[in-house]
Amino acid sequence: MEFRHTPRFTAGSLVASYPGPDPDTAGNARYVVVQETGIVLPGEDAGTIFHPEPPGRNGGRVLRTQYLGDLGGEACFAVEIPAGTPLPPGWKTSGVRDLAGRVPGEEMGIAAYAVQIIDFDRTTRFCGRCGAATRQLATERAKECPSCGFLVYPRLSPAIIVLVRKGDKILLARSPLFPQGMYSVIAGFVEPGETIEHAVEREVREETGIAIRNIRYVGSEPWPFPNSLMIGFTAEYAGGTLVRDPAEIESLGWFPRERLPPLPPPQLSISRALIDSWLAERSG
Repeated sequence: MEFRHTPRFTAGSLVASYPGPDPDTAGNARYVVVQETGIVLPGEDAGTIFHPEPPGRNGGRVLRTQYLGDLGGEACFAVEIPAGTPLPPGWKTSGVRDLAGRVPGEEMGIAAYAVQIIDFDRTTRFCGRCGAATRQLATERAKECPSCGFLVYPRLSPAIIVLVRKGDKILLARSPLFPQGMYSVIAGFVEPGETIEHAVEREVREETGIAIRNIRYVGSEPWPFPNSLMIGFTAEYAGGTLVRDPAEIESLGWFPRERLPPLPPPQLSISRALIDSWLAERSG
């Protein structure tokens, strides 16, 4: 299977250099305004996530500012404003996934990264070892406890996602957390002490009861909801009877190309990319 996917949530276009610039004296800069887990756009049809000035410059309250990196020679900053703050005329708040088709793909990845880095700053204000207030390091993306020296970096939670094939059918499952009627491929988090390949085998076995073989890596995607890295695989059915885990799976089954249920939105997630690549085999 030829895997075809352009990750939507990658911020690889940003180049960070440390120490980062001072947001008050950075000169030409771009600002991504974050409110809770959403992005504040400079206009409903602005077509961009970037603001030319930070909201605090006009007297607005800012909770935190984080340097993201440089884009085209300009520094980019994420700026968080409090929840419930009245927005200036024309400004609109959007969820990150809702930006698809409204802003360039590059900016969608930067928006996701901004939300993730603001969340890191927000949730690491105090040391997890001794409880003292942390401070931002100027040399890397990290916080340091001045009391005990503990270092904390942005959390990254690796997760596997796998398309399992059985002849001309694929295994699809429905989580109770999915939108009404939607099915997708099997996914789950990697646990301490295991390889990602073992995580693929374990998650499929635990959630569906079957064994798999020929596990092959095909691609990955940052998934900042809030801090995952999705690692994509394909595999083949090796035996067993489908038995769903009722705590994780509402329904599951083998589906042919001609009888697919509602799927995740196209061109937005690695889960749909795995399915679309399988579908493309027939057309190819």
